[in-house]
Amino acid sequence: MDLDTRLQNVSVIGAAGKMGSGITLLLAQEMARLSLLPENRGRVFRLNAIDLDPAGLIGLREYLHAQATKTAEKTIVALRTLYADRPDLVENGDIIADYVRRVGDLVWPATDLGAARGSTLVFEAIVEKTGVKASVFRQLRDLCPEAYFLTNTSSIPIGEIDREAGLGGRVIGFHFYNPPPVQKLVEVIRAETTPDELSALAAELGRRLRKTLIPSADVAGFIGNGHFIRDGLHGLNEAQRLSRGRGWARGAWLVNRVSQDWLLRPMGIFQLIDYVGIDVFQMIQIVMDEHLDEHLRHEVIDRALELGVRGGQNPDGSQKPGFFRYEKGRPVAAYDLEARDYVPIDASWDEELGPLPEGFRPWKALTRAPDRDEALAAHFGALAGMDTLGAQLAKAYLARSREIGRQLVEQKVAASEDDVNRVLMLGFYHLYGPINDYCA
Repeated sequence: MDLDTRLQNVSVIGAAGKMGSGITLLLAQEMARLSLLPENRGRVFRLNAIDLDPAGLIGLREYLHAQATKTAEKTIVALRTLYADRPDLVENGDIIADYVRRVGDLVWPATDLGAARGSTLVFEAIVEKTGVKASVFRQLRDLCPEAYFLTNTSSIPIGEIDREAGLGGRVIGFHFYNPPPVQKLVEVIRAETTPDELSALAAELGRRLRKTLIPSADVAGFIGNGHFIRDGLHGLNEAQRLSRGRGWARGAWLVNRVSQDWLLRPMGIFQLIDYVGIDVFQMIQIVMDEHLDEHLRHEVIDRALELGVRGGQNPDGSQKPGFFRYEKGRPVAAYDLEARDYVPIDASWDEELGPLPEGFRPWKALTRAPDRDEALAAHFGALAGMDTLGAQLAKAYLARSREIGRQLVEQKVAASEDDVNRVLMLGFYHLYGPINDYCA
């Protein structure tokens, strides 16, 4: 069964979630495109958007309508080609309206997993817990005997999901990054039992969705979270060390500041953990800790969750309080684990770090800078000659990040250093990969 045929009956499990909604949009737009091709005019395309949250499914419809409209407006020239044999649709507005209607009409929201019955391609984007995923897949196995399954797991070995659910190899890891419509990266994880046909289908789908596919070995955490979790643990350990005599809030802020500005990243490490969700960070830690011969848990993460500090995002995309409290996307207060409350971030805290490297330009200014490579070399060249607290923390962070990247290659999680670097640059928007010669 080829990809076009499988795309006639698709289900997305967890469709109203942060990841599931983006995956649903991408698939709905590809299915709408296929439905407009002359050879498919008699075919019916159906996408079952399945989620336990009825309100979330209402929000999904609104999201799909808004995003499909934006896509149609941006790609109107290509759409006019697809609509060339529709003389009744002349104006751009008419074509856009028809396309948006078409995207909406092929999506069938449902709260019952039974709606997936007979699907030939199923995407899963639910909570990152092995037992929950395996239970859902066991039901899907019987509901969809001919389906191929693509799981958006970011850490659970695909072989384990296959064994626990009895899928007979009909599953592959297809890990989108958040948000799926925007992020170019997809990590593809093949288990030993994954057939060549499914791997080829996943590769073709990735090309159609205009994604950059990077393979990872079937090792818990894969490449992206294999680096992120260990990188986060380094930040947690450094903040814990600095908190002696300063308190946790100040220690966390110092490490966050260094990991953002001294390392030229889009977010500091604690802001990134907040963005992902402290609870999600812990879920990934648990999976990796269970499968790997390393201690990958941290008492601060467990303590924060015990105190109800969770992070994550609101439905409108704004940041929930986590290690920091935010106003207009910026940290304004840090959580004090001892006082169990937020304390305002004091500008005087930064003074202890010392000045930034000479000629500093923030991450945002460098993202599209024509002289980016030269600017990075100059920044880290200046950093190498500094001995302030900020410089010491930054150089130690660079060294640990490099060590983690090389470990992923040595353990054959990644096929090459370039794959590690591309995952961090595409998936995490880093300006440079962790395996580099900066301050080495």
